[in-house]
Amino acid sequence: MPDSRIVIFEDSKHLRESLQIVLNGTPGFICTGAYHNCSDLLHRIEKDRPDTVLMDIEMPGMNGIEATRIIKASFPDVHVLIQTVFSEDAYIFDAICAGASGYILKTTSLTGYIEALQNVSSGGSPMTPGIARRVMELFRANMPERPTTEKVELTAKETAVLQQLVTGKSYKMIAAAMDLSLDTIKTHIRNIYLKLQVNSNTEAVARALRDKLV
Repeated sequence: MPDSRIVIFEDSKHLRESLQIVLNGTPGFICTGAYHNCSDLLHRIEKDRPDTVLMDIEMPGMNGIEATRIIKASFPDVHVLIQTVFSEDAYIFDAICAGASGYILKTTSLTGYIEALQNVSSGGSPMTPGIARRVMELFRANMPERPTTEKVELTAKETAVLQQLVTGKSYKMIAAAMDLSLDTIKTHIRNIYLKLQVNSNTEAVARALRDKLV
């Protein structure tokens, strides 16, 4: 399996270089670019061809939320993992609505960064402990219920998996919690996506909360 390609946008030189060194020294990862701002953003993404972008929110010029929105519009298959000092609701909600796959705080250890990037690569939506619950509350407050004539028929196992997704757990964490294989969890999640007519964890969580499926 090829190494997961990571691009970093981080204005702190120390953190940027530390992350770059750690990533390049970790099997399964390669850092193909590290930048202190988001100038010439799309050219850099096209040149570096990342699988995942590690994105700071506060940088000189364009902020990380707007950069995330632009990346997802032009490169929808590229994951964006937000890393920031901000835990305020507005930042969290805006980042997820912009298309971020996960949201971690800079208090996270370097090992925690690697685990979060591994989770994103395996289809998870990593969040610093405490953030996931706030995300649930934000979606409940901001996603209006919509009347629907279609009834979603999830199995008991699918409902349990969806509940785990809502808490922000990665596929591996869900598999461990439910004592099931990773492949079985992936099968359940594919079925959930199909039944909910969604294409990502974030959409599945939003639909689950909006329609009170869990």
